[in-house]
Amino acid sequence: MALRSTQGDGPTSSCWDGGAEKADFNAKRKKKVAEIYQALNSDPADVAALRRMAISEGGLLTDEIRRKVWPKLLNVNTNDPPPISGKDLRQISKDYQQVLLDVRRSLRRFPPGMPEEQREGLQEELIDIILLILERNPQLHYYQGYHDIVVTFLLVVGERLATSLVEKLSTHHLRDFMDPTMDNTKHILNYLMPIIDQVNPELHDFMQSAEVGTIFALSWLITWFGHVLSDFRHVVRLYDFFLACHPLMPIYFAAVIVLYREQEVLDCDCDMASVHHLLSQIPQDLPYETLISRAGDLFVQFPPSELAREAAAQQRAEKTAASTFKDFELASAQQRPDMVLRQRFRGLLRTEDRTKDVLTKPRTNRFVKLAVMGLTVALGAAALAVVKSALEWAPKFQLQLFP
Repeated sequence: MALRSTQGDGPTSSCWDGGAEKADFNAKRKKKVAEIYQALNSDPADVAALRRMAISEGGLLTDEIRRKVWPKLLNVNTNDPPPISGKDLRQISKDYQQVLLDVRRSLRRFPPGMPEEQREGLQEELIDIILLILERNPQLHYYQGYHDIVVTFLLVVGERLATSLVEKLSTHHLRDFMDPTMDNTKHILNYLMPIIDQVNPELHDFMQSAEVGTIFALSWLITWFGHVLSDFRHVVRLYDFFLACHPLMPIYFAAVIVLYREQEVLDCDCDMASVHHLLSQIPQDLPYETLISRAGDLFVQFPPSELAREAAAQQRAEKTAASTFKDFELASAQQRPDMVLRQRFRGLLRTEDRTKDVLTKPRTNRFVKLAVMGLTVALGAAALAVVKSALEWAPKFQLQLFP
């Protein structure tokens, strides 16, 4: 409620300030909406501009806009839905019982107050989407947590479009999580600690001494935080960000959450149980826009190729979907990803200088760089390569996703 003068002479300066801030906010929002629709209405659509809009403050703003932009970010033709299977997938799918159990446990993922009949109908649609994608892509293996991602798309875009979007996502961004084993998922998790080490060696060393590992971040990574955040607005804001960026961006976002909670971690007893318990309970009041901005800065400052060089002498890594990016090819050419955490690269920068660089790094064209580093779907590509330097990005066609 606006503050008003107790003298009855009109609004106080606080009221004027609040009104000015609201007017400024509305003007910026209106301007962004106009820019998004201008990019959508271009022929062809300006996907690079849409990526910048998805990354920048506020993301895509509304679900109505997301229904138009998310397909562009994933290069999905909304006029070409996947065919409906003529098979009774619930009878023949080996995953049906597990999917059913997970979906039944997903009540908290639906808006509070939603009529039971409507929610049950959506849960049936959720099962159908998952089983259809698995049936059409036998190389994919269901994992617990996958339904948390699917339900987000279902609630935003509906069953038909969600099927197309999640199928594309499953064969690209989520591909490593859908292998028969968790080896490639562990590979990605193993980048968490080197990111923390680059910014805050004290925090990194404390966590290493506590032997906490990275398992606390597993559900964050494989559900794109959908399983652990209670406010749906925050979930879709992160999905805007992740869809517009490099597939490894979720692990950078996980790192900035840990870095943000530095003091809480250091105040813990230095043992696995205490630190794991703290970190596994993610706060619901995080400053999301600040963390999104910092995650983007960290990616530009410390790309995966920079982190991989810490373990350049290690053995060859197993090939993953993410290795279609040039930086991951560098990481996997001569080393095993599970050895990344065992080697630490010290001495390049003093701790305080590294932190200062991250926090004060000029942001000119930062959104452009982040927008370019995602799937270059405007060219029909599945991935993008980091080339020549940490700050120069170029598209790369994914010639072979599944060897």
